[in-house]
Amino acid sequence: MSTATATKLLTAEEFARLPDPPDGSKQELVKGEVVTMPPPSFVHGKVQNNVAYALETHNRTRPSGHVTVESGLVTERDLDTVRGPDVAFWSFDRVPDDKLPAVYPEVAADLVAEVLSPGNTRRQVRDKLREYFRAGVRLVWVADPDDRSVTAYTRPGSGTTLWEDEAVTGGDVLPGFTCPVAEFFRGVPATE
Repeated sequence: MSTATATKLLTAEEFARLPDPPDGSKQELVKGEVVTMPPPSFVHGKVQNNVAYALETHNRTRPSGHVTVESGLVTERDLDTVRGPDVAFWSFDRVPDDKLPAVYPEVAADLVAEVLSPGNTRRQVRDKLREYFRAGVRLVWVADPDDRSVTAYTRPGSGTTLWEDEAVTGGDVLPGFTCPVAEFFRGVPATE
């Protein structure tokens, strides 16, 4: 006789109350189920930090929102999904400076940056892009440490790939932001 064990599906609020994994792994909530991933690699963390630094530096000279690293972003409700984008930017229009959410904002970030890891598949990236845009994200950057490029998306199926000798901009999502793509990969050795 076979016995199936039902997994209790969590809401975003229940997920937020879970303790941090003792092994330092990263967790996201996908359609109510907790998904555990290994911690990012050193190179991944370095690129993530460089992207966050570029956004925060711009934001300190032209304050217009909040830059976060791996903060929860609710992308779906009714079988909740909470992603932890590598870097995100919420404008003051979406998250006013005097109304910081205690847990997760009820609105999507304006901009999300993801750093590819060796294990990411095209399908995973494509699905995550669709999810972000359905939630209301306006701009997604996908940084690829292997080929040292950034692909900027304003909709899921069509991105513009920029190389190290080019600059990425914030477009109408983050006016005035411009950064050489090479800065996202500062301190990261090129792979052959």
